[in-house]
Amino acid sequence: MSLTNTEVTPEPADLEPCGLPEHPDCGIRDVLDRVGDKWSVLVIVELANGPRRFRQLQRAIGGISQRMLTLTVRRLERDGLLIRTVYPTVPAHVDYRLTESGASLTHLVKALADWSLEHRESIADARNAYDEEHPGNQIR
Repeated sequence: MSLTNTEVTPEPADLEPCGLPEHPDCGIRDVLDRVGDKWSVLVIVELANGPRRFRQLQRAIGGISQRMLTLTVRRLERDGLLIRTVYPTVPAHVDYRLTESGASLTHLVKALADWSLEHRESIADARNAYDEEHPGNQIR
């Protein structure tokens, strides 16, 4: 994808497992890549609180560029996890809300977010200890 391209890259829609013994996860990898993406997780967490306009999402998430948020909501919409609604007003009013499928993810995503908050200090401590034991490592 070029730096100026904001279109969603066409990807195969077939999510069925290929059946090859060396690829037991090929049917779920694409879905996990999407819902495991940090921006997708944050969008789902925010939309779990109800419909949001684009700028509301961008402010609530913080640190996400307009381009990345656009790509993220387009991908989530393509996957059937959110709905983009355009209201015929001037200027146009657009909001985003979770679909039933997207809403069914919220307890899982919120649990991950809660776990992250609960363990961030111990993870930071572990990283610092590792970095002290392995000076010059390139792991980030």
